[in-house]
Amino acid sequence: MGPIIWLIGAGILALAEFATMDFSLLMLATAALVTAGVATVGIPMWVEVIVFAMTSLLTLLLIRPVLRKRLMRNPHSNLFDQRSLEGKKATVVEAFPVNPNGSGMVRLEGELWSAKAAYPGESFAEGEEVDVLKIDGTTAVVWKGP
Repeated sequence: MGPIIWLIGAGILALAEFATMDFSLLMLATAALVTAGVATVGIPMWVEVIVFAMTSLLTLLLIRPVLRKRLMRNPHSNLFDQRSLEGKKATVVEAFPVNPNGSGMVRLEGELWSAKAAYPGESFAEGEEVDVLKIDGTTAVVWKGP
């Protein structure tokens, strides 16, 4: 009966991890899974609790930091975080003519973006490096910089 309880506990903890996404409950679920495996041998309940506690401690101290570091390398590299692109350098791919529209294309962080000049009358030649002033929807607002 012991292994089944530990398996159910592991499943509940693993599902609860989706609510927190902190890896703490996942480490406890792993410890419960290990304890379920050890419990199949038929050891006393107090030994199972000690195995669970020791495995929890080891996973929380050794595995969790490695997982967090690997999966959370750069929180500002999120593709949907447009603010992280502001202030970056971009290369003009399609020249911006001097016209009221003042728009063209730039390569920013390896991706093509539509772009427009920050100031009316500015023109940019193909291959020129520009600074991203801000992101306006799907358009990079660029200027030549200081």
